[in-house]
Amino acid sequence: QVQLVEFGGGLVQPGGSLRLSCAASESIFRFNVMGWYRQAPGKQRELVADFTSSGSTNYADFVKGRFTISRDKAKNTVNLQMNTLNSEDTAVYYCKAEKFDRVMGIYWGQGTQVTVSS
Repeated sequence: QVQLVEFGGGLVQPGGSLRLSCAASESIFRFNVMGWYRQAPGKQRELVADFTSSGSTNYADFVKGRFTISRDKAKNTVNLQMNTLNSEDTAVYYCKAEKFDRVMGIYWGQGTQVTVSS
């Protein structure tokens, strides 16, 4: 069973930065897609950014130019560098991975809270 664990959430002031990491129980390069979603109170979960197995990235419009997704092969993590945070970025951030192995498996981490507030 694939396990995903997120690290790095917390409280930050508007305009500040945070870095989230997602550690996987198997090689991150085995996944077809791996990335970050978020869910704010009263809202649906939405894509923030992800990687495909080919290495291409996909970003939501609301984070372009502010957030950067990356992969660390040595640490086997997918990271999300978040800059110029604002109150609308407050949400629980989830790591998601998809892997096709006879059937499509979709895996989620437990989530990490990011709060942007002065």
